[in-house]
Amino acid sequence: MIARQTIFEGRVQGVGFRYTCKELAKGYDLTGSVENLPEGTVKLVLQGEEEEIEEYLQDLSEESALSHHIKGQMTTPIEVDDSLKGFVISK
Repeated sequence: MIARQTIFEGRVQGVGFRYTCKELAKGYDLTGSVENLPEGTVKLVLQGEEEEIEEYLQDLSEESALSHHIKGQMTTPIEVDDSLKGFVISK
């Protein structure tokens, strides 16, 4: 299991982006969280197998109904958090 954090830029707040992230996660074997950040970006944390994470991020950024709102994204490795269960919307 690995963990990744992705910061999304663009018009990603106020358009249902966090809800879309949560709904999309239902089709994957992942745990995670998504939250709005004060500067107008969205932080997505995903944990699972690398292939699942890559497929999820591709679906979100290229195939989802909100993909056109994403103007940039940066994914970085983070430590696995064993306490994270399911997929939650924070803040």
